Amino acid sequence: MLLSGSALAVNWADKHIPAIIQGWYPGAQGGRAIADILFGEKNPEGRLPVTFYRSLEELPAFTDYSMKGRTYRYMQTEALYPFGYGLSYTTFSYSDVKVDKTVLDENGITVTTTVTNTGKMDGAETVQIYVKVSREHTPNAQLKGVRKVFLKAGESKTVTMKLPSEAFALFDEEGVLRLSRGEAVLYVGGHAPDARSVALTGTKPEEIRITVSDRVW
Repeated sequence: MLLSGSALAVNWADKHIPAIIQGWYPGAQGGRAIADILFGEKNPEGRLPVTFYRSLEELPAFTDYSMKGRTYRYMQTEALYPFGYGLSYTTFSYSDVKVDKTVLDENGITVTTTVTNTGKMDGAETVQIYVKVSREHTPNAQLKGVRKVFLKAGESKTVTMKLPSEAFALFDEEGVLRLSRGEAVLYVGGHAPDARSVALTGTKPEEIRITVSDRVW
């Protein structure tokens, strides 16, 4: 059990403890909620909103205000626990991942997938969509869509999310939001597409390649 207001380096716990409940600052009813999870009355469904680094040495100096090495979008090292990661007492699978188009236009892209609770306990899955612009010196895959869906054991539901065209754009050095001609990769799954998340969960998000043309807002 870990109670903290921010990410901590918990390398010893990672090596010696099979699972950690990150309780943050849970408030007056936190003990009851944590007990429900520990005794199997409730199924944990949270996902990390921050990155758990392995050590402070991975972060830039406090006086360095650049984004290099900071957050899941710019870090080049492997996180201890990545942004978007979390555990559950059940398992989920994704199928029929589709987009309404593979060439981006001003109407954006609609993503559809079927999520199935393949375990024995009811639970909620956090469907996450990430976008990575396939060009040098661009951020890592960035979260662009999220939807929580509750599923009884064995149940399947279709989840649909609309990504605006801006989800595939990046700010240039002049601060202009720009779509650059080329390709982007869209990832759909229960976590980010980084190698550490894949290793921790044993699952890999589905990938779809999107063609992007030039545009400036």
